Amino acid sequence: MFGINSKFYKFMDTLWTVLKLNFIWVLFSLPIVTIGASTIAVFSVTLKMVNNEEGNVFSQFFQSFKLNLKQGIILGLITIAIAYCCYLNFELFNKLEDNPIIFLIAGIVIFFVGLANITYVYPLLARYDNSILRSFELSREIVYKYFFRTILLWIAVGFLIVFFIFNEILIFIGIFIGPVTIFLAISGFARKIFRDIEKSNLSV
Repeated sequence: MFGINSKFYKFMDTLWTVLKLNFIWVLFSLPIVTIGASTIAVFSVTLKMVNNEEGNVFSQFFQSFKLNLKQGIILGLITIAIAYCCYLNFELFNKLEDNPIIFLIAGIVIFFVGLANITYVYPLLARYDNSILRSFELSREIVYKYFFRTILLWIAVGFLIVFFIFNEILIFIGIFIGPVTIFLAISGFARKIFRDIEKSNLSV
């Protein structure tokens, strides 16, 4: 049970890696503007974790963080802006008199358009050397081509979010492992899709 090749040992080793990754992701995201670069750096590690290729977590994270700092800052600000636009439209729908339906429609449209663009953009930038615009295009193309697989991914991520906010105990656990657990789930789906794309020799 406690041998180095046992499932228990591998589970605890993965849990420890997730805890470390979550800590450095939070630490490097604290300036807020660096949250994009920090997220790309985490994906550079989790994409390898799902394929059992990870090495030194800290060195891989730092290397990717420095390499993607400029693009990450821009991408993080774009992500925050999309999230704020959604929030603002839903708030206007809830608080204005007569609940003008236009704000609800705008919020829903912005949410799904933003989701299609962002779902794979972070793992794409962690995996490939592309511009942000090209990565957004690829993210949309992947969503459309692998639509049902992406729906399953959204359901899985939604389940994890609900799970980690279900009660106070799970919220406490989620603080320490929640974000990276979600990134791992996304990486599991994305890695299989990337492998299919690479085998088909499509341009990425």
